[in-house]
Amino acid sequence: MKKIGNGSPMLGVIIVNYNAGDLLADCVQAVLASPIDLEVFVSDNGSRDGSLTRLRRHQGGDPRLTILKHGSNLGFARGNNLALAHTRAPYLLILNPDCIVGPDSLGQLLDFMDATPDAGMAGCMIRNPDGSEQRSARRRIPTPRIGLTRFLYLGRFFPQLTRNERLDLIDDPVPEGPVPVEAVSGALMLVRRSALEEVGPLDEGYFLHCEDLDWFMRFRRAGWKLYLVPNVAVVHHQGSCSTGRPIAVEWHKHKGMVRFFRKFQLRDYPLPFGVLVVIGIWAHFGLFLAVYGLRRLAGQGRKR
Repeated sequence: MKKIGNGSPMLGVIIVNYNAGDLLADCVQAVLASPIDLEVFVSDNGSRDGSLTRLRRHQGGDPRLTILKHGSNLGFARGNNLALAHTRAPYLLILNPDCIVGPDSLGQLLDFMDATPDAGMAGCMIRNPDGSEQRSARRRIPTPRIGLTRFLYLGRFFPQLTRNERLDLIDDPVPEGPVPVEAVSGALMLVRRSALEEVGPLDEGYFLHCEDLDWFMRFRRAGWKLYLVPNVAVVHHQGSCSTGRPIAVEWHKHKGMVRFFRKFQLRDYPLPFGVLVVIGIWAHFGLFLAVYGLRRLAGQGRKR
């Protein structure tokens, strides 16, 4: 097993849980089965679905597992940051509770980080339960141009003209080896502690969504590279923690988009354009509400 000189864990795994159901115990079990020396912190944001009960029943006796209960939903960034204070491992893994790692996944990622000193963060291929690649596995940092292209479906009508304005790179060939990227999936982020100490923790101004993009920008601006390691893959049961509250999720997502734009991109554009971008983000949220409401009404009509 990988250890540092004093026998301390090489890897601290942080899993923020909010009603992840049975997947939480499955996630932790897969991590603990990895043949490396690690510690696991489950940072629970007030779950009420029995996920902690099942976790304690199956893995509660493992001394490598620590459960931190917060009593309420503090958000993804805050939940991770509270757990960060409890681990001193040289590498930290931010992992979603609906991710299932393979037996060798974490060891391979650590080997890559050991061999790549300029890597501040690494991600891997994220797959759906059926084995297909998730769109979030390979993506760019969103910009107003990319947002407009997606909103107007320009990529569908002008695929060649908008090739460089795509957010997701799923249609590109999979790299043969590790490559520097703008962004990895927020479902799994392996971070070098020395880079974290320079860049700082997640921005708690985000509640859910876009805090990972914020981190990516700050890591890159500090001179650290982000890498995709395509020969390592995990299974992600996407959305399992948020299926019951779609409006709240979209609210936090759009609020995060506004914060991200104002923090990193607003200064690159004339102020009137920046105002239009913010209006456009909230208009997109309004469109979501309208479509969601119509679908609910249609569903109720079919039940009658």
